Amino acid sequence: MREIDVSQITEALKQLFIDANRVLPEDLESCIAAASQKETSPIGKAVLCDLCENMNAARELEIPICQDTGMAVVFAEIGQEVHLTGGSFEDAVNEGVRQGYLEGRLRCSVAADPIRRGNTGDNTPAVIHLRLVPGDKLTITAAPKGFGSENMSRIKMFTPSAGVDEIIDFVAETVRAAGGNPCPPVVLGVGIGGDFEKCALLAKQALCRPVSQRNSDPFYADLEKRMLERVNELNVGPQGFGGLTTALAVNIEQFPTHIAGLPVAVNVGCHVTRHKKITI
Repeated sequence: MREIDVSQITEALKQLFIDANRVLPEDLESCIAAASQKETSPIGKAVLCDLCENMNAARELEIPICQDTGMAVVFAEIGQEVHLTGGSFEDAVNEGVRQGYLEGRLRCSVAADPIRRGNTGDNTPAVIHLRLVPGDKLTITAAPKGFGSENMSRIKMFTPSAGVDEIIDFVAETVRAAGGNPCPPVVLGVGIGGDFEKCALLAKQALCRPVSQRNSDPFYADLEKRMLERVNELNVGPQGFGGLTTALAVNIEQFPTHIAGLPVAVNVGCHVTRHKKITI
């Protein structure tokens, strides 16, 4: 049994959220830079070049890439041989978020109540997804999620008779309806299978996968390619001004489902699809 003091979780998350809000994953940044070279729309190309300048400025000045520094989403995989000491896991997570957002001067955007509103003042509580896994390690992923893109996300409970083309149509229509609202070019996390909530969780997890990494199943890797091509035919373009680059990547995660169902969720991420991971 390996002991890990929860203070390590607090310190790790504090830095993860600061770093994730200032620097994009390297493969996503490269993807945006490559798109700026390929874009044929003059306005779209100019927008993509501006995005590249913005990323460089955020890194150099140590400030957030986007003013919406997101709601704090935390994925944690805890090894079965880990014994957490020194306090509550959940409290440690929220303390890390609190310190990260206040000390990192990140915008605090969490409403204390969904209807009556009121800001919590420190961007807590985090949305926590916990999974028990073999081993004696603790892996934490911090994923700040902005709501310009989150608000454009959708889920549909298809029947099993739905074909692949209908699923592609649903994903494309989600992006078309969103237009410029999610600050394209977007990254799409698509969850297929499970039940209602599992499907949405798959879509969120898909956004935390590197954009350079395709689904390990060749069938779904091909489906990712087909969805990306279809979405980029929409001509929504960078920031909604038209062009070849509406989406940078489509990541699919799948899971077994009920014989009577075929749920599909699309979690929309903006060009600032942030996530950062650490293993303790």
